[in-house]
Amino acid sequence: MRQTALAAIQFSCSWDREENVATADRLVRQAARAGANVVLTPELFETPYFCAVQNRAFMDLARPIGQHPTIEHFARLAAELGVVIPVSVFERAGTALFNSVVVLDADGKAVGHYRKSHIPQAPGYEEKYYFSPGDTGFKPIDTAYGRLGIAVCWDQWFPEAARSLVLRGADFLLYPTAIGSEPGQPHVDSMEHWRIVMRGHAGANMVPVVAANRIGAETTEGVKMTFYGSSFIADHLGALVAGADRSTEQVIVGSFDLDVCREYREGWGCFRDRRPDLYGALATLDGRSRSDAA
Repeated sequence: MRQTALAAIQFSCSWDREENVATADRLVRQAARAGANVVLTPELFETPYFCAVQNRAFMDLARPIGQHPTIEHFARLAAELGVVIPVSVFERAGTALFNSVVVLDADGKAVGHYRKSHIPQAPGYEEKYYFSPGDTGFKPIDTAYGRLGIAVCWDQWFPEAARSLVLRGADFLLYPTAIGSEPGQPHVDSMEHWRIVMRGHAGANMVPVVAANRIGAETTEGVKMTFYGSSFIADHLGALVAGADRSTEQVIVGSFDLDVCREYREGWGCFRDRRPDLYGALATLDGRSRSDAA
Protein backbone atom coordinates (compact mmCIF):
# COMPACT_ATOMS: atom_id res chain seq x y z
CA MET A 1 0.00 0.00 0.00
CA ARG A 2 1.24 3.46 -0.95
CA GLN A 3 -1.36 5.83 0.47
CA THR A 4 -0.76 9.39 -0.70
CA ALA A 5 -2.93 12.44 0.00
CA LEU A 6 -2.86 15.06 -2.76
CA ALA A 7 -3.99 18.66 -2.22
CA ALA A 8 -4.63 21.80 -4.24
CA ILE A 9 -4.84 25.33 -2.91
CA GLN A 10 -6.58 28.25 -4.61
CA PHE A 11 -6.53 31.96 -3.74
CA SER A 12 -6.45 35.43 -5.27
CA CYS A 13 -3.17 37.18 -6.06
CA SER A 14 -2.14 40.82 -5.60
CA TRP A 15 0.93 42.87 -6.51
CA ASP A 16 2.24 42.32 -2.97
CA ARG A 17 4.56 39.35 -3.51
CA GLU A 18 5.18 38.84 0.21
CA GLU A 19 1.44 38.74 0.87
CA ASN A 20 0.90 36.13 -1.85
CA VAL A 21 3.72 33.98 -0.47
CA ALA A 22 2.26 34.32 3.03
CA THR A 23 -1.18 33.27 1.77
CA ALA A 24 0.25 30.23 0.01
CA ASP A 25 2.25 29.37 3.14
CA ARG A 26 -0.89 29.53 5.28
CA LEU A 27 -2.88 27.34 2.90
CA VAL A 28 -0.08 24.79 2.53
CA ARG A 29 -0.02 24.51 6.32
CA GLN A 30 -3.80 24.04 6.33
CA ALA A 31 -3.47 21.27 3.74
CA ALA A 32 -0.75 19.57 5.78
CA ARG A 33 -2.97 19.67 8.87
CA ALA A 34 -5.66 17.99 6.79
CA GLY A 35 -3.24 15.15 6.05
CA ALA A 36 -1.89 16.17 2.64
CA ASN A 37 1.46 14.76 1.54
CA VAL A 38 1.70 16.72 -1.74
CA VAL A 39 0.37 20.29 -1.99
CA LEU A 40 0.00 21.98 -5.39
CA THR A 41 0.18 25.77 -5.74
CA PRO A 42 -1.48 27.73 -8.59
CA GLU A 43 0.46 28.95 -11.62
CA LEU A 44 2.60 32.09 -11.17
CA PHE A 45 0.97 32.87 -7.81
CA GLU A 46 3.60 35.43 -6.74
CA THR A 47 1.85 38.19 -8.71
CA PRO A 48 -1.30 38.87 -10.68
CA TYR A 49 -1.38 37.16 -14.08
CA PHE A 50 0.81 39.73 -15.82
CA CYS A 51 0.60 37.82 -19.13
CA ALA A 52 -2.77 39.48 -19.78
CA VAL A 53 -0.82 42.17 -21.64
CA GLN A 54 2.54 42.62 -23.38
CA ASN A 55 4.81 44.80 -21.26
CA ARG A 56 8.57 44.37 -21.29
CA ALA A 57 8.83 45.70 -17.73
CA PHE A 58 7.10 42.55 -16.44
CA MET A 59 10.06 40.49 -17.66
CA ASP A 60 11.96 41.93 -14.71
CA LEU A 61 9.78 39.77 -12.43
CA ALA A 62 11.75 36.69 -13.54
CA ARG A 63 14.47 35.35 -11.24
CA PRO A 64 17.08 32.57 -11.53
CA ILE A 65 16.08 29.32 -9.86
CA GLY A 66 19.22 29.23 -7.73
CA GLN A 67 18.61 32.71 -6.34
CA HIS A 68 14.87 32.64 -5.82
CA PRO A 69 13.54 33.70 -2.40
CA THR A 70 10.13 32.13 -3.00
CA ILE A 71 11.70 28.75 -3.73
CA GLU A 72 13.88 29.12 -0.65
CA HIS A 73 10.84 29.97 1.46
CA PHE A 74 8.88 26.90 0.38
CA ALA A 75 11.92 24.66 0.66
CA ARG A 76 12.04 25.53 4.35
CA LEU A 77 8.29 24.98 4.64
CA ALA A 78 8.42 21.59 2.89
CA ALA A 79 11.12 20.42 5.29
CA GLU A 80 9.25 21.76 8.31
CA LEU A 81 5.96 20.06 7.38
CA GLY A 82 7.38 16.97 5.67
CA VAL A 83 5.32 17.58 2.51
CA VAL A 84 6.12 17.81 -1.20
CA ILE A 85 5.47 21.27 -2.71
CA PRO A 86 5.66 21.96 -6.46
CA VAL A 87 6.24 25.73 -6.68
CA SER A 88 5.32 27.68 -9.83
CA VAL A 89 7.74 30.52 -10.65
CA PHE A 90 8.80 32.88 -13.45
CA GLU A 91 12.32 31.68 -14.23
CA ARG A 92 15.21 33.60 -15.74
CA ALA A 93 17.93 31.37 -17.22
CA GLY A 94 20.56 33.47 -18.95
CA THR A 95 18.77 35.30 -21.75
CA ALA A 96 15.77 32.92 -21.68
CA LEU A 97 12.60 33.22 -19.62
CA PHE A 98 10.48 30.21 -18.66
CA ASN A 99 7.20 29.46 -16.91
CA SER A 100 8.57 26.86 -14.52
CA VAL A 101 7.81 24.58 -11.59
CA VAL A 102 10.40 23.51 -9.03
CA VAL A 103 9.47 20.38 -7.07
CA LEU A 104 10.53 20.51 -3.43
CA ASP A 105 10.63 17.13 -1.70
CA ALA A 106 9.48 16.43 1.84
CA ASP A 107 12.99 17.17 3.14
CA GLY A 108 13.04 20.56 1.42
CA LYS A 109 15.44 19.57 -1.35
CA ALA A 110 14.72 20.49 -4.96
CA VAL A 111 14.36 17.15 -6.78
CA GLY A 112 13.04 18.26 -10.14
CA HIS A 113 12.36 21.17 -12.43
CA TYR A 114 9.82 21.48 -15.24
CA ARG A 115 9.47 24.25 -17.86
CA LYS A 116 6.06 24.77 -19.47
CA SER A 117 6.11 23.22 -22.94
CA HIS A 118 2.97 24.53 -24.64
CA ILE A 119 2.85 28.33 -24.63
CA PRO A 120 -0.53 29.94 -25.42
CA GLN A 121 -1.15 33.14 -27.35
CA ALA A 122 -4.62 34.72 -27.25
CA PRO A 123 -6.22 37.95 -26.03
CA GLY A 124 -5.58 38.05 -22.29
CA TYR A 125 -3.10 35.16 -22.49
CA GLU A 126 -0.06 36.79 -24.14
CA GLU A 127 2.43 34.17 -22.96
CA LYS A 128 4.49 33.83 -26.11
CA TYR A 129 5.70 37.38 -25.49
CA TYR A 130 7.24 36.32 -22.17
CA PHE A 131 8.12 32.63 -22.20
CA SER A 132 10.35 30.44 -24.30
CA PRO A 133 8.91 26.94 -24.93
CA GLY A 134 10.11 24.60 -22.22
CA ASP A 135 13.05 22.30 -22.93
CA THR A 136 12.83 19.87 -20.01
CA GLY A 137 10.43 17.40 -21.63
CA PHE A 138 7.79 15.36 -19.85
CA LYS A 139 9.75 13.47 -17.20
CA PRO A 140 8.20 12.21 -13.94
CA ILE A 141 9.90 13.36 -10.75
CA ASP A 142 10.58 10.99 -7.86
CA THR A 143 9.50 12.24 -4.45
CA ALA A 144 8.94 10.80 -1.00
CA TYR A 145 5.26 10.32 -1.89
CA GLY A 146 5.38 8.93 -5.40
CA ARG A 147 6.46 9.79 -8.93
CA LEU A 148 4.68 12.97 -9.90
CA GLY A 149 4.02 14.16 -13.40
CA ILE A 150 4.00 17.93 -13.64
CA ALA A 151 2.67 20.10 -16.46
CA VAL A 152 1.45 23.70 -16.46
CA CYS A 153 -1.92 25.21 -17.46
CA TRP A 154 -2.06 25.21 -21.30
CA ASP A 155 -0.19 21.87 -21.20
CA GLN A 156 -3.32 20.40 -19.63
CA TRP A 157 -5.24 20.57 -22.91
CA PHE A 158 -2.83 18.18 -24.64
CA PRO A 159 -3.43 14.44 -24.08
CA GLU A 160 0.03 13.71 -25.50
CA ALA A 161 1.64 15.39 -22.48
CA ALA A 162 -0.41 13.39 -19.97
CA ARG A 163 0.18 10.10 -21.78
CA SER A 164 3.92 10.77 -22.06
CA LEU A 165 4.20 11.36 -18.33
CA VAL A 166 2.31 8.20 -17.41
CA LEU A 167 4.19 6.10 -19.98
CA ARG A 168 7.35 7.16 -18.19
CA GLY A 169 6.01 6.12 -14.80
CA ALA A 170 4.08 9.01 -13.25
CA ASP A 171 1.81 7.92 -10.38
CA PHE A 172 -0.34 11.07 -10.63
CA LEU A 173 -0.56 14.28 -12.66
CA LEU A 174 -0.41 17.83 -11.32
CA TYR A 175 -1.45 20.97 -13.22
CA PRO A 176 -0.77 24.41 -11.70
CA THR A 177 -3.14 26.76 -13.53
CA ALA A 178 -4.22 30.35 -14.18
CA ILE A 179 -7.42 30.32 -16.25
CA GLY A 180 -10.66 32.24 -16.31
CA SER A 181 -12.55 34.60 -18.56
CA GLU A 182 -11.64 35.10 -22.22
CA PRO A 183 -11.19 38.82 -23.02
CA GLY A 184 -11.48 38.07 -26.73
CA GLN A 185 -14.63 35.96 -26.25
CA PRO A 186 -16.54 37.35 -23.25
CA HIS A 187 -19.44 34.91 -23.77
CA VAL A 188 -17.20 31.86 -23.30
CA ASP A 189 -17.08 30.00 -19.98
CA SER A 190 -14.54 27.19 -20.32
CA MET A 191 -14.71 25.84 -16.77
CA GLU A 192 -16.60 22.60 -17.43
CA HIS A 193 -14.63 21.98 -20.62
CA TRP A 194 -11.41 22.55 -18.65
CA ARG A 195 -12.38 20.02 -16.00
CA ILE A 196 -13.67 17.45 -18.48
CA VAL A 197 -10.45 17.43 -20.50
CA MET A 198 -8.26 16.77 -17.45
CA ARG A 199 -10.68 14.23 -16.00
CA GLY A 200 -10.29 12.51 -19.36
CA HIS A 201 -6.53 12.41 -18.81
CA ALA A 202 -7.17 10.76 -15.44
CA GLY A 203 -9.54 8.16 -16.88
CA ALA A 204 -7.53 7.43 -20.04
CA ASN A 205 -4.26 7.03 -18.14
CA MET A 206 -5.75 5.68 -14.91
CA VAL A 207 -3.95 8.07 -12.57
CA PRO A 208 -5.23 10.72 -10.15
CA VAL A 209 -5.16 14.30 -11.47
CA VAL A 210 -4.93 17.54 -9.48
CA ALA A 211 -5.46 21.07 -10.84
CA ALA A 212 -4.86 24.24 -8.78
CA ASN A 213 -6.28 27.49 -10.17
CA ARG A 214 -6.40 31.07 -8.88
CA ILE A 215 -9.53 33.11 -8.12
CA GLY A 216 -10.58 36.74 -8.30
CA ALA A 217 -10.80 39.61 -10.77
CA GLU A 218 -7.58 41.19 -11.97
CA THR A 219 -7.17 44.23 -14.21
CA THR A 220 -3.81 44.76 -15.89
CA GLU A 221 -3.42 47.85 -18.04
CA GLY A 222 -7.12 47.87 -18.83
CA VAL A 223 -7.46 44.15 -19.51
CA LYS A 224 -9.84 42.55 -16.98
CA MET A 225 -9.67 38.84 -16.21
CA THR A 226 -11.88 36.92 -13.79
CA PHE A 227 -10.29 33.64 -12.75
CA TYR A 228 -12.82 30.92 -12.03
CA GLY A 229 -11.06 28.81 -9.42
CA SER A 230 -12.83 25.42 -9.49
CA SER A 231 -9.61 23.63 -8.54
CA PHE A 232 -10.27 19.90 -8.38
CA ILE A 233 -8.97 16.41 -7.77
CA ALA A 234 -10.02 13.43 -9.90
CA ASP A 235 -9.35 9.76 -9.19
CA HIS A 236 -7.79 7.19 -11.53
CA LEU A 237 -11.19 6.60 -13.17
CA GLY A 238 -11.72 10.30 -13.86
CA ALA A 239 -14.33 10.71 -11.14
CA LEU A 240 -14.36 14.02 -9.29
CA VAL A 241 -13.42 13.39 -5.65
CA ALA A 242 -12.88 16.98 -4.49
CA GLY A 243 -13.72 20.34 -6.04
CA ALA A 244 -13.45 23.96 -5.02
CA ASP A 245 -15.92 26.68 -5.97
CA ARG A 246 -15.33 29.57 -8.37
CA SER A 247 -14.59 32.38 -5.94
CA THR A 248 -13.50 31.20 -2.49
CA GLU A 249 -10.03 30.71 -1.06
CA GLN A 250 -9.93 26.95 -0.47
CA VAL A 251 -7.89 23.85 0.24
CA ILE A 252 -9.02 20.51 -1.20
CA VAL A 253 -7.55 17.07 -0.45
CA GLY A 254 -7.98 13.60 -1.93
CA SER A 255 -6.29 10.41 -0.74
CA PHE A 256 -5.26 7.51 -3.00
CA ASP A 257 -3.57 4.15 -2.74
CA LEU A 258 -1.08 4.46 -5.59
CA ASP A 259 -0.53 0.69 -5.67
CA VAL A 260 -4.25 0.13 -6.24
CA CYS A 261 -4.18 2.69 -9.05
CA ARG A 262 -1.15 0.95 -10.59
CA GLU A 263 -2.80 -2.48 -10.37
CA TYR A 264 -5.91 -1.12 -12.06
CA ARG A 265 -3.83 0.55 -14.77
CA GLU A 266 -1.89 -2.64 -15.49
CA GLY A 267 -4.92 -4.90 -15.32
CA TRP A 268 -7.17 -2.84 -17.57
CA GLY A 269 -4.96 -3.29 -20.63
CA CYS A 270 -5.02 0.18 -22.15
CA PHE A 271 -1.24 0.41 -22.03
CA ARG A 272 -0.71 -3.20 -23.05
CA ASP A 273 -2.85 -2.78 -26.15
CA ARG A 274 -1.36 0.48 -27.39
CA ARG A 275 -0.22 0.57 -31.05
CA PRO A 276 2.57 3.18 -31.20
CA ASP A 277 3.47 1.90 -34.67
CA LEU A 278 0.18 3.41 -35.89
CA TYR A 279 0.47 6.78 -34.19
CA GLY A 280 2.98 8.44 -36.50
CA ALA A 281 0.61 11.31 -37.25
CA LEU A 282 0.97 12.46 -33.64
CA ALA A 283 4.60 13.33 -34.28
CA THR A 284 3.65 15.77 -37.07
CA LEU A 285 1.95 19.17 -37.18
CA ASP A 286 -0.27 18.48 -40.20
CA GLY A 287 -1.48 14.99 -39.26
CA ARG A 288 0.43 13.18 -41.97
CA SER A 289 2.62 10.38 -40.68
CA ARG A 290 6.16 10.04 -41.88
CA SER A 291 5.19 7.02 -43.96
CA ASP A 292 2.46 9.10 -45.65
CA ALA A 293 5.00 11.79 -46.52
CA ALA A 294 7.30 9.22 -48.08
